[in-house]
Amino acid sequence: MDIRLDGIGHAYDDFEVMRDIDLEIPTGQIVCIVGPSGCGKSTLLRFIGGLEQPKKGRVLQVGAPPAGCLNPLTYIFQDFALLPWRTVWGNISLVLEDHGIRGAAAKDIIDDVLARTKLSDFAEALPKQLSGGMKQRVAIARALAVKPAVMLMDEPLSALDSQTRELLMDDLVDLWTRQPFTAVYVTHNLAEAVRLGHKVVVLSRRPGQIREVVTIDKPLAAREFSDPDLDRYQKDLWHLMREEARAADAELIHV
Repeated sequence: MDIRLDGIGHAYDDFEVMRDIDLEIPTGQIVCIVGPSGCGKSTLLRFIGGLEQPKKGRVLQVGAPPAGCLNPLTYIFQDFALLPWRTVWGNISLVLEDHGIRGAAAKDIIDDVLARTKLSDFAEALPKQLSGGMKQRVAIARALAVKPAVMLMDEPLSALDSQTRELLMDDLVDLWTRQPFTAVYVTHNLAEAVRLGHKVVVLSRRPGQIREVVTIDKPLAAREFSDPDLDRYQKDLWHLMREEARAADAELIHV
């Protein structure tokens, strides 16, 4: 299932935050969205997920979700959103219970996503017993359990230290390589964008518009930490954003 944004614009009263966004999110690709603070990255993700409706334009779901899909659009948040009184198993099973899936059918799904996210040995652990990186793995496993058509990832690694962030990026690449998924990934971190994105969408400062869509030609599995090719892409992205990022910061300070 593809996602198509057609002429998306938005304002809060007379305060325009977004203008004329046209974008395609193809099946099987990770599309990263970057831009200056306040440009509307997370707002755009809420439009895609249906949590908020734009004043102008429309979000279209093109084609059928994958076989067995329970939730076409599934969020992964920065703060993990785990229930502290439920084990790893229980947090994942919750999304299946909402669809009436229990017993052996649930066990098969949970065993699969635990194995895919390297969590099989932690099924009975509570969130308080896990590191930040492990908690985010649980959130990813929970999202995978409903076989989403598109995962909506809002700064999912920003609360983690740099070492854990690198490990989680490796995990996401490994997951995608073994079984490609579709994702819209919002981040402030350009290193994450060029490591994970098949395309990187650069938004302008407010009102957010698409300034450029950069395609990262290097295969996902071939990208590595300190890769000179990725460094070049990152520098090009920063060159696109630098002046607008400064202007956006000045606007925020002025307000």
